[in-house]
Amino acid sequence: MNKLVAVIQLIGSAGVSVVALATLINLIFISTRPETISVVNTLVGQGVLIICLLALATVLFKRGLAGLKQGKLAPNSNTAA
Repeated sequence: MNKLVAVIQLIGSAGVSVVALATLINLIFISTRPETISVVNTLVGQGVLIICLLALATVLFKRGLAGLKQGKLAPNSNTAA
C-alpha cells in the first residue's frame, strides 16, 4: 500500500510540474500584452501560483521517493511487518 501511495505521489508531482510549466508559458504570453493594472495583477498572481506549484511538486517528489525507498528496504529487513 505504501508503494502505491509513493507512486501516486510521484505521478502527482509530475502532473503538478506540468501545470506549473503551462502556467509559466501562459505568463510569458500574458507579458507580451500592453501594460495595464489587470496584466500586472495577473503577472503577480501567476508568479505566486507557479512558486506554490513548484513547492508542492518538490514535496510530493521527495515524499514519493522516500516512500519508494522505504518500500524497497522493507522486504529485505528482518523486522518488516
